[in-house]
Amino acid sequence: MEDKQDIPETPPKKESRKKPPVVKPPMPMKGFAMWFLMMALVLTALNLFQRPEQSEKLDYNPGFVQMAKSGRIISCDIVRETSGNDYITGELTAVDGKTGAPKKFRVDVVVTEDLLKMLQENNVTFKVRANSPFWQVFWNVAPFVIGFLVFYFFFFRQMKMAGGRAMSFGKSRAKLLQRDDKNRTTFADVAGVDEAKEELQEVVEFLKNPKQFQRLGGKMPKGVLLAGSPGTGKTLIARAVAGEAEVPFFSISGSDFVEMFVGVGASRVRDMFEQGRKSAPCIIFIDEIDAVGRSRFSGMGGGHDEREQTLNALLVEMDGFDTAEGVIIIAATNRPDVLDPALMRPGRFDRQVFIDLPNLKGREEILNIHVKRVTLAKEVDLTKVARGTPGFSGADLMNLVNEAALLAARRGAEAVELPDFEEARDKVSWGRERRSHMLDAEEKKLTAYHEAGHAIVLAKTEQTEPLHKVTVIPRGRALGSTMQLPEKDRYTQGRKRLMGMLIGLMGGRAAEELIFGDVTTGAQNDIERATRIARAMVCEFGMSETLGPRNYGSGQEQMFLGREISRNEIHSDKITQLIDVEIDNILKEAHETATIILKDHRDRLELIAELLIKYETLDGEQVMEILATGKAPEELLKNGNGHTAPIVVEDVKPEEILLAE
Repeated sequence: MEDKQDIPETPPKKESRKKPPVVKPPMPMKGFAMWFLMMALVLTALNLFQRPEQSEKLDYNPGFVQMAKSGRIISCDIVRETSGNDYITGELTAVDGKTGAPKKFRVDVVVTEDLLKMLQENNVTFKVRANSPFWQVFWNVAPFVIGFLVFYFFFFRQMKMAGGRAMSFGKSRAKLLQRDDKNRTTFADVAGVDEAKEELQEVVEFLKNPKQFQRLGGKMPKGVLLAGSPGTGKTLIARAVAGEAEVPFFSISGSDFVEMFVGVGASRVRDMFEQGRKSAPCIIFIDEIDAVGRSRFSGMGGGHDEREQTLNALLVEMDGFDTAEGVIIIAATNRPDVLDPALMRPGRFDRQVFIDLPNLKGREEILNIHVKRVTLAKEVDLTKVARGTPGFSGADLMNLVNEAALLAARRGAEAVELPDFEEARDKVSWGRERRSHMLDAEEKKLTAYHEAGHAIVLAKTEQTEPLHKVTVIPRGRALGSTMQLPEKDRYTQGRKRLMGMLIGLMGGRAAEELIFGDVTTGAQNDIERATRIARAMVCEFGMSETLGPRNYGSGQEQMFLGREISRNEIHSDKITQLIDVEIDNILKEAHETATIILKDHRDRLELIAELLIKYETLDGEQVMEILATGKAPEELLKNGNGHTAPIVVEDVKPEEILLAE
């Protein structure tokens, strides 16, 4: 409540009816310069392109004197110059035949009183004028001035508009992140990487309160390297550090150091650390540091001198004689194996934080963050969605939520439901349904038996993941697919589980041989994956009883800088033959096991294939019920599968089918 005594009781002033004077804003210097340039250009053009007058040059005596006495001079001007070179110009009574105008003349004379008296006696009209030296100098200098102004406006100003750095190649391109409370990213926006958050939280607390850690003799870490697969959130974590730390945060990409000019990268590194020293304590984030920090040993033809100079400058600035105190480097890379060992040692990157793909709990936390931006139905269980997305990174989960929202909006729903997430997951993992790719009756039946073989073998093999869905709807490059839903994240695989994968992959081919007595190209992807797993079992995992626990190399490593060429891990031809024999034995064992399972459950195989032909998609629970009872579920026969409308294909004979998947 306001106190009345504090309010002055003064009568209100009457508003003046006079309009305030209009103050014209002063012409900006840029506009004045442009007007001056335009005027100078016009004057110069007039001076340069004006046609000179054709004048007849006469001698003073007897030519000029005789014409003056004979009355042939109409008028004349006596021009006095400061240099003493006086002259007379004028017009004669004679007419120029080309132009029809009086002829012009010019006489170089020395102006005296006798000359003026002679013109007056002969009634010649004349006037005396002085020629200003300023205009002579101006017209001589004007072209050079105009050229300089044109060069300035069309070169220097264009370079300045291009970013202000065109002529400063050696300056750092690190951007200072402005503090914005509205769009700030914090650790609350990061999920699924709890260990990395704890490591970086210590860095943030060290910057906020260094005395707490220095009282026992601890030093501020020089650098933190974030390594992990693409999409795991390395850059997001760095942005969260910038949001949490109340210190300047500079961000730059590793490719910004590389230029076409020699020495630019090293100069930019030095300038970047100089900016960091001025703002210390601060954080410098280098994204994709492998672009500049690759190993200097190449093994094939030497290295790149410019990149090595940039790396050397970075090494010295991080830990040299004159190090930057209070400057912490946070770098991110997808390839820590290619970085130079000198860059990875303690004292430069004191901490190496590996950011792995999120586990089940982490995926659920990431989904909870991303679904805040969409309208979610109440019955959606994000735990089930997370369980069905093993191997998904944070970027994949963000894309999954976005695709689910788009699918829900496309069908006109008011909220995103669980089927939208399932369809989005299948679309991201296996591709979109290609309903326009219609299969004829033979191909559809062949695909149905192939996928039914996969489903039965997987269901009857120990240590395999539960079935999720079997479909004969083309999706991506496949004509059908059998999908599994892992119960939990697995970090190690046993030999029995790997053999279960191989047996499941051979189920489609075994079904083709059992039903049709022929094999097709539909099992190409299955055989490729099975061969890769079998080779890894023999060469990498030591799961062969004949060859024993020894690593022979799978031949699938990425070659980097020629190191793999110089390896001496070459085994004999006998070992190579044994490896091939062991791989063949493992694949044949898996194929024989799959064939035995399908022979024992041939009636279930035919029933599941018929239902797939009719309904196109079966859930894992429906497949398990068919295997247990030998009958189609009543709910399926009454209401369909809930995925698509039933499609009935009549008069299909097994012997008429040719497969492809």
